[in-house]
Amino acid sequence: MTTLLDQLRLRMPRLRLTPLLVVVNLVVFVAMLFNGAGLWGSQNAVQLAWGANFGPATQDGEWWRLGSALFLHFGLLHVALNMFALWDVGQWVERMYGHLRFAVIYFAAGLAGNLLSLVVYAGQAVSGGASGAIFGLYGALLAYLWLARSRIQRGEFRWLFWGAIGFSLVSIVCGLLITGIDNAAHVGGLVAGLLTGVLLLGRCDGTADLQIRGKLFAGGALVLLVGIMLGNIPTPAYRWSEEQQVRKEIDEFLQQDAAISRAWESLVQQGRRKGVSFDDLADIIESLVVERYEHSYEKLSALPQSVALPSAQTAERLRRYAAQRRDASREMVAGLRARDGGRIREALEDARKSRPGN
Repeated sequence: MTTLLDQLRLRMPRLRLTPLLVVVNLVVFVAMLFNGAGLWGSQNAVQLAWGANFGPATQDGEWWRLGSALFLHFGLLHVALNMFALWDVGQWVERMYGHLRFAVIYFAAGLAGNLLSLVVYAGQAVSGGASGAIFGLYGALLAYLWLARSRIQRGEFRWLFWGAIGFSLVSIVCGLLITGIDNAAHVGGLVAGLLTGVLLLGRCDGTADLQIRGKLFAGGALVLLVGIMLGNIPTPAYRWSEEQQVRKEIDEFLQQDAAISRAWESLVQQGRRKGVSFDDLADIIESLVVERYEHSYEKLSALPQSVALPSAQTAERLRRYAAQRRDASREMVAGLRARDGGRIREALEDARKSRPGN
């Protein structure tokens, strides 16, 4: 006798989304390796650049990160475990629900999981990975097996149903015990996948009225779940666009400072060889040093002043440093024009004392 699961095994479509999703995830992982990511882990800067889910960035108009984070993995073990699980459960769920409904379940669960992650971790975690979507597939698998259990042989039902429950429970427990695992995305994906699976399931055993009530309940619960999560997203500590602006200005200032130092060394060497006059040297220092530090000081002073910005303290130190270098250079110019050796030495000493980290 051909069982329901035997029929599913024979239902092998030509174009399958499960292998495609696995390939896409692996291609993204390899691309990240060639662009700064490590084989066993990645720095937050790399993860954020590739679209990881992070409260201040996601909530600052970059909501697409809820989706892009589904394709990011931060280490070989991370991607290997997720792709093994996706290959294992994805083929079953894709045969059970079909291409389109499989894709809806996958992305609905993944987005819901990442949304719950924002709520639970108050936007402080940098997260990524396909695990929320994969847990959603396990939720949909459980929904299908339970609602169609009378058409499935008891042994096969126990093997698949309790296997899916065991995998989910063990993974969630591991998430509680091991730091760095986004358990919120797992739970959110599992629940969303279960509800979406019920909502999208075709004709199963039971009366039509019972199925309609089940779908209405699942749809209502899913809408309520998303609404609660959206209503409880905490306000981010800072705006990611402002932090990016500060970081960009810091990088530009450090490059400018290095260029000024090189110009100063070149100026000193030329002065020794060619015997540049005090007035000419003062003019050159004023244009190459004073004006450039003044410009940098004004740009650093115009940056957002929120103390919550991670780079705010660095920007403030550099602003003070730019002011010190500017003032010392002005004193040197004044000393050169006055032919005052003591003033020149004092200005040089002040310039030597100033450091970017002070």
